[in-house]
Amino acid sequence: MPLLIQNRRIERPGSTVDLFARYPHLQENARVFRSKPVVDVDPKCLLYIQQREFAATTPADNSVAVLGSDDATTCHLVLVRHTGSGAACLAHCDGSSTWSEVPLIVKAVTSLSKDPAKEGRLELHLVGGFDDESKTSHKLSLNLLSAFQRQKEDIHLETCCITEMNDVLVDGAHRPGVHGIGINIKTGEVFPASFPHKGPAEELRSARTFTGGQYLSTSPTAEPPHFVQHIKSTIQFLLEHPSSDSVFPGGQPQHYRRTEQGDWENVNQT
Repeated sequence: MPLLIQNRRIERPGSTVDLFARYPHLQENARVFRSKPVVDVDPKCLLYIQQREFAATTPADNSVAVLGSDDATTCHLVLVRHTGSGAACLAHCDGSSTWSEVPLIVKAVTSLSKDPAKEGRLELHLVGGFDDESKTSHKLSLNLLSAFQRQKEDIHLETCCITEMNDVLVDGAHRPGVHGIGINIKTGEVFPASFPHKGPAEELRSARTFTGGQYLSTSPTAEPPHFVQHIKSTIQFLLEHPSSDSVFPGGQPQHYRRTEQGDWENVNQT
């Protein structure tokens, strides 16, 4: 079933300008969202999602109260939530595998929402991108909308703070207005957010984005102040671990669990 706006199916827009012209309430919703204060999220309740990752959970999760991701410039933060079960999936999409990512995001939520007593609908929140010169944000916006239209489930677009509606001018230069979002799993509230702690295993998980011949950044002038240090620490990690054997001994994955103090603990090292 195609994507729905105000319970009506939409045709694929030719541009984001066309989309916002057809549905002006999306513009107002985006302005309201962009004007909300940015919340610094406590890492002790957080599951942080890095670029090219997604994670899903439900209100019954005693280890995670907030799913969150930030540092998005041309990237888009994609959130799907089921209003009945409260199950939610947050993804940080950079356009490298949009067509395969979207079905997985939807499946992650529907697989956690099979209780017939908790009727509801799937709602979509898109945040990210800006009016960049290369139009990378615009292309990703349209591809994400198209990918969601191809899903068999009814999906209702609620928040669409993307590309030009997430664009602000800073000293005459275009920048994204909202870099990060979080969702309170218990209440379903979606809010602009920042995350001083991006673990666990931040450098290891960041190293994944160096595969596939990607640039270090699609929008270097719009990156946050800590971007350069983040790239340096990731490159240093790769230099210190030229082989995966030291990171995944015997080819086994790393496992983390939440301690009673709220920190992530590497189970493999206990």
